[in-house]
Amino acid sequence: MSPGTRTSRDAAAVPDRFPGLPRTALLLALLGALLVAVPVLGLLLEVPWPRLPALLTSEASLAALWLSVRTSVAATALCLVLGVPLALVLARARLPGLRAIRTLVLLPLVLPPVVSGFALLTTLGRTGLIGARLEALGISIAFSTTAVVLAQTFVALPFLVLSLEGAARTAGARYETVAATLGARPGTVLRRVTLPLLLPAIGTGTALAFARCLGEFGATLTFAGSLQGVTRTLPLEIYLQRETDPSAALALAVLLLAVAAVIVLATQRPPAAPRPRAAT
Repeated sequence: MSPGTRTSRDAAAVPDRFPGLPRTALLLALLGALLVAVPVLGLLLEVPWPRLPALLTSEASLAALWLSVRTSVAATALCLVLGVPLALVLARARLPGLRAIRTLVLLPLVLPPVVSGFALLTTLGRTGLIGARLEALGISIAFSTTAVVLAQTFVALPFLVLSLEGAARTAGARYETVAATLGARPGTVLRRVTLPLLLPAIGTGTALAFARCLGEFGATLTFAGSLQGVTRTLPLEIYLQRETDPSAALALAVLLLAVAAVIVLATQRPPAAPRPRAAT
């Protein structure tokens, strides 16, 4: 047997389409894909497709859908206004305690959504740290549409910051430095150099933030409640319909699934072309 001969099937690499990948890795990859694909397929098979238009156009469904779209757009805009500067500071600034700031900003990524909602409630609720003072001024935030927007922003902001910070670190600051040496003001550099360079990452982060806002459930329920037309977003409507009208819940779930699929497809980059092999 020659030295280059493979001695085990597990070590055998599948040529051409899967260069350098052993069969064990391919099997585990297939199991991972099935773990996601089979439940999605099961959902699609249970949907009452002939009744789908009627289920999606019911009064409760349209109210939840319209509320979700409005609050998600508002929360995504707020994420952009706050998240773009925050990501640039985290990527470019040299400040003490920056690691602690980054940890706090990204904390909602790993927090259970109900904990995020409870944190907002204890801060901005009617008896909360800030909410009690706002109540004295006649301003009530909890259990309102504003609370929905804040809950969505709280959980979605890290997605935009994480996407943009990585892109800003990769791009570096050489173009901004050149523009500054030519006499451009910081605002001009940001508007004419930095933001155009990071536009693809901003688009990806915005799409991910919007998807997270649209699918938010736990923080919204805890901080904003479930009032039809006021705080009952599409995920909350699905949860309620699950007990009373499972067909309507399935229809709304498929709608969210379709939106999520479109967003995921839009944020994917095409695979890089394979490099030509060096001539031997």
